[in-house]
Formats: sequence, structure tokens, C-alpha cells
Amino acid sequence: MAATTVSRTEAARVFQQAIDKTIRENGEVGMQVAVYHNGQPVVDVWGGIADETTGRAVDGETLFPSFSVIKATTATALHLQAERGLIEYDKPIAEYWPEFAANGKAKATIRDALSHRLGIPYMPEGVTPEQMSDYAWMVDQLAKAKPIFAPGTANGYMCYTFGWVIAECVQRTDPKKRPFRTFVREELLDPLGIRDIWIGINDDVEPRIARLKNAPPLPIPADAPILKAMPPQVATVEEVFGRADMRRGCIPGAHGIMNARSSVRLFAMLANGGELDGARLLSEERVKTFSTPRADTEKPDSVLGIPVRMGTAGFWLGGSTDPKDPFRLTDLNPRTLFHPGAGGAVAWDDPDARLAVAICHNGMSNNPSKTFQPIRAAVEQVFGVS
Repeated sequence: MAATTVSRTEAARVFQQAIDKTIRENGEVGMQVAVYHNGQPVVDVWGGIADETTGRAVDGETLFPSFSVIKATTATALHLQAERGLIEYDKPIAEYWPEFAANGKAKATIRDALSHRLGIPYMPEGVTPEQMSDYAWMVDQLAKAKPIFAPGTANGYMCYTFGWVIAECVQRTDPKKRPFRTFVREELLDPLGIRDIWIGINDDVEPRIARLKNAPPLPIPADAPILKAMPPQVATVEEVFGRADMRRGCIPGAHGIMNARSSVRLFAMLANGGELDGARLLSEERVKTFSTPRADTEKPDSVLGIPVRMGTAGFWLGGSTDPKDPFRLTDLNPRTLFHPGAGGAVAWDDPDARLAVAICHNGMSNNPSKTFQPIRAAVEQVFGVS
């Protein structure tokens, strides 16, 4: 799947026009797009407003709340431990984290967690932002949680809970016993030269964070499973995720703060089979397995209510042909790995095209596939990938 041959200048022009159109016509506020091809940066463009209350403009250094896009970083950290022989995907989580065996979870495996088949997608009842920001409290609650279905028997997307389960498995198997965010920085981000993917910010970067413009509320039945997985009091809105404690907490499945030029480098490594700029983190053989679909992937997910092409390694997979799928932001290659975030932030890689793309933004959308259509068109125009 070869890309068209255009200069970086021309590629930047096409994507800048796409950003401008998305802001002008599709209701976006501020946006960054970054693209790597064949392991090299090709596009790094931006536009719009980072904070509508002050008029602060977006630049290349602006950081955006990107929600579940951080799950890709968290999953990759676990794959590092598997690469080193410290974790085995089909072993019970309780072998690494004994407390997790409580309430019928003794046989739940690492792969169950990566595949969102663990059975604990719901947040603790009555959870507050303060509690959600407390890593130790959340981990303890999930160790005690009773599954809503037997682990490994159904699909239930872990909107928030995924991150703490995976992160605790990494911490428990780290010989140095580092906090998860420290492990990620030292073992994953620094080797790849990634400066701005944050799982809990440092104080000095806070002025660079964009302010979210909340999406219009959707009519959701009061008993919808999604409201237990993402309770209203900890919803993906500026009033919650813009809080100081939320920004500083270790929320490794739901509160990544990043910019596009950093987000795309992780996926560029995956697009290149586990290596980037001479730093090999994962074997090419392992990365190829990440495109394996989970069981029952054609059936509606019990939390999201729609079929989700999810893999067994913690990534969403390309290949959706449903034009109504709000998550069809990437291409049709079923080997494509991606991860969306609430409101539409996304990053993906197409390993056959050796292409990686990241979109960060602050205009929360209920239909990001429609909102970002100019960006998709730019990818198709410049790289010939559809």
C-alpha cells in the first residue's frame, strides 16, 4: 500500500487546509494533526483556539485532554513487560496481583483485561473526582469488584477501569517497583523521545493545557450501562477533567494529556513493527499479533451498545465498513491499530502503509467521524490510504 509522493511542504499545506475547514465548517475549536510515514515526521500542523475564555491560540506545544487515547500507552507498557518475560497474557491476573482474585476473578487473565472481557467495566458506586484521582483507592476498589459477567465470556468496554487494572499489573511486575507513570516515562516514553504524553501532569505544563468545549448532551436512558462505566459525576467534561486533582492523578485508562506530535510517535513505533529511530521496544512478531480480533467482536459490546472491532492486545482495529460507526476515524485495513478517546481524539497506525496519524482537539464531538472528515480526506489525498 504505497503512499503518494508529495513533499512535506505540500503535505503540510493539505493538512493545514483540512484543519482550517474542520474548524470553519464542522464546529471544531482547536486542533493539532501530526503524521509519520516510514518512520519519519511528515506533518505537524495546528489551528484554532486552545481556550475560548481567554482567546489563547493553539500552537504545536499545546496539550489536549485526549481521554482513552492513553489506553494505547498503558497497553504498550504492559507489552514491554511481556516482551521481557515478566508477564504472560494467558496467566491469571491474580498470579501477579493476588488481591484481584476476590469475588470470582481468580481465573481472569491478562488477555481478558486487554480484550475488555474482564467483567468489571463499571466504576465504584458514587465515585467522586477526588476518589478517581486516588490511584491506590481505585486499585483497591477494582480488586474487590464483583464481575457483571464471568471473565472471558462476554465483551464489556472498560471506559475508565481498564487503565488501573493494566497499570497495577505493570507495577506488580516491575523489578524496581516504580509508580506506573514513572515506569511509563523511563521505559517507554524517554526511549522514544516522547516528551508530552502525561498520565498525571507536572505543575509546569498546566498552562499549556487546552480547555474543553463540552459536547451537547445526548439523550441516554437512565439505566444505560455506559452511565455506570462513566458516571455523570465523573463525566468527560471540562468541569471534571479540568480539575487540578484530575489532571495530576494517575488515571491511565481515561486521562491522557498530550499533543499530537508526541501521540503520533508511539503509533509510529507500532507502524514500524516495534522500532523507531533505532530504539527497538517490541519485537516485530509481537506487534503483528496486536491485530488479532477478540472473541465475539461482531456482537454489540455490552457497555457501548454497538459492535466494536477490538483486538486482544488493548487496541481497536481498523476495518469497520459501517458508515454510521462514530468511531470509524481510521482506514479500512483490518490490521490498523488505533485508539479513540471521548469526544474524538484519536491516534492510529497502518502497518502496511507504515503510516501513523494523531489528532488532538478540544471541541468535544458526538460524531467525530463526521467532524474529522476533512482530516480523513487529507490522509487519503496525500498518502493514498482509504
